[in-house]
Amino acid sequence: MVYADLHAHTTRSDGEMTLSEMPAAAREAGVSVVAVTDHDRIHPELDAPVTERDGVTLVRGIELRVEAGDQRVDLLGYGVSPTAELERELDRLQRDRMERGRAIVENVEDRLGVTLDVDIGEGIGRPHIARAIDDHPDAPQDYEAAFDELIGGDCDPFVARDVTPFERGCNLLGEACGLVALAHPLRYPDPASALALTAELDGVERFYPYGRAVDTAPVEQAIEEHDLIVTGGSDAHDLTLGVAGLSEAQYRAVGERIG
Repeated sequence: MVYADLHAHTTRSDGEMTLSEMPAAAREAGVSVVAVTDHDRIHPELDAPVTERDGVTLVRGIELRVEAGDQRVDLLGYGVSPTAELERELDRLQRDRMERGRAIVENVEDRLGVTLDVDIGEGIGRPHIARAIDDHPDAPQDYEAAFDELIGGDCDPFVARDVTPFERGCNLLGEACGLVALAHPLRYPDPASALALTAELDGVERFYPYGRAVDTAPVEQAIEEHDLIVTGGSDAHDLTLGVAGLSEAQYRAVGERIG
């Protein structure tokens, strides 16, 4: 049983769940703690680093994408107390997200000869565009095919977005968060290089639903080598929580860091 699901997204970024729906979804899954880790955003309705809603503990978090050499990785910040510098950087990233989202939508519309129903607002991500493609009656691609054929990183309509350099991201989150961890380390093109970054972090996402068999030995080695705090979560973008996460005993180390 998962006690703490420390990786979940809301409609504030590219998730389908509202913050008000989160406690009920947690109770249904038997989860006691949920970290709200929207992409490059801090949920404005959470007024403290750790709070309780309807019997469920909610952790104010963030998932920040950073540039680390030849690849981009995601950092999870937990127990956020926003600094002015972090807020300025997040504002910059949201402006870039909207510009990039608008460009991708225009490219896809030109390619397919359709008009997509997409709200180009703060927090827009490729899942919003993929859903709009899937919903359009004249677009042959479903959600998965939209990524494979249109908006994946190797597709012509794709537009890369600007992200924060790794060192700056570490500094910004380190000043604002009780704990900073590397997200889903085995998802990256070069997991070894990604795991090497944990030498400068507090933790690593040990438990994650990769959807395939993975060798977690390199993660375990990094945990031991760098004395990392273990995190874990479902990376929920829908209404389901508790797919992956921590036991109550495993969560204690996280809880001590974030208050």
